[in-house]
Amino acid sequence: MATQLTMPKLGLSMKTGTVGKWLKNEGDAIKKGDALVEVMTEKITNKVESPAEGILLKIIARKGDKLPIGGLMGIIGEAGEDISALLTAVPAASSAGARPQMAPGQKVKISPAARKLAEENGIDYTLVTGTGPEGRITREDVQKAIEQGIAVADDRPALEIIPYEGMRQAIGENMANSWNTCAKVTHHAEVDMSGILTLRKKINEGVKDKYKISVTTLLTKAVARAIELNPCVNATLNGEEIKVLEEINIGMAVALDDGLIVPVIRNAEQKRVADINVEVKDLAKRARRNKLDPDEMVGASFTITNLGGYKSVDAFTPIINLPEAAILGICRTVEKPVVVNGEITIRPMMGLSLSFDHRIVDGAPAAQWLRLLMDLIEEPHKIFI
Repeated sequence: MATQLTMPKLGLSMKTGTVGKWLKNEGDAIKKGDALVEVMTEKITNKVESPAEGILLKIIARKGDKLPIGGLMGIIGEAGEDISALLTAVPAASSAGARPQMAPGQKVKISPAARKLAEENGIDYTLVTGTGPEGRITREDVQKAIEQGIAVADDRPALEIIPYEGMRQAIGENMANSWNTCAKVTHHAEVDMSGILTLRKKINEGVKDKYKISVTTLLTKAVARAIELNPCVNATLNGEEIKVLEEINIGMAVALDDGLIVPVIRNAEQKRVADINVEVKDLAKRARRNKLDPDEMVGASFTITNLGGYKSVDAFTPIINLPEAAILGICRTVEKPVVVNGEITIRPMMGLSLSFDHRIVDGAPAAQWLRLLMDLIEEPHKIFI
């Protein structure tokens, strides 16, 4: 009996998903648990596994199709099995956000004005989605492609061609949306890491390597404490209301080979440093193996993105993870000459970059919060008071 492959529910907040790249072709023999297709949501890209063993008899939903939870993506069964009854019940999928998929020899429907504008601007109009009658490409469609910097014909030789799809596309669209939506400002500062490094050394004396506390853990705890004392950055814009959130859920940006993912440490202010340390390491490890539950990547109220380990960045402009109000960038730590009590001394100085949405937080409160965080880092015993 044929088995339906349907759009899974990847998290409590998910309502629809977009079909990405198919990893198997029609007619392929598959085993239960084989990765079949990528599915994109606003937050993540996941690989959907086969619920049964058999033959991938039919791919229903094509790349770019948007389906509700439970929407039919494909059919698995035995070779030669009659699936006509299942096919007649399939509703049309929404593909408003997808690039057009042209059949061989199919002509592109485009207005003369749109064609002229595309040719004048080096736009490959076969890659533009038409919004006119029967998918006809209009002048407005081409103008939008020009403004977004897509579909530009480029015949230059390349070392590598990387498809703009899946996680890469989801990240790009989310970041562009944040950049174009927020009234973003970034405060940059340097903080003396002597205190927190000394504290870490004392904590880790005689402790086994797998239990040693990381600098990231201590910084996470400092951020959570700073938010607890001054929650102005722990907010979101909800329609006509600014909500200062009660829960302090810290998103931890984790770099992957092909993108970025943000698992969440919930109620960080309530947790012991040792517990945060275990959670940080576990989330990062499972994120790199694509083993996180989708619900572990939603609900952050403030995000930390740490580039310090690359030892190359002194300051940057982290992009806010909407709908959050702010994000903190951690930069490298460098020994520098600084003036302490009127004397020049060498101290490990670390860069901090706080980006915030000026619609929600003004510059002065953001600066006050950053000063508070710096005080906690420079006098880390205050984190526990």
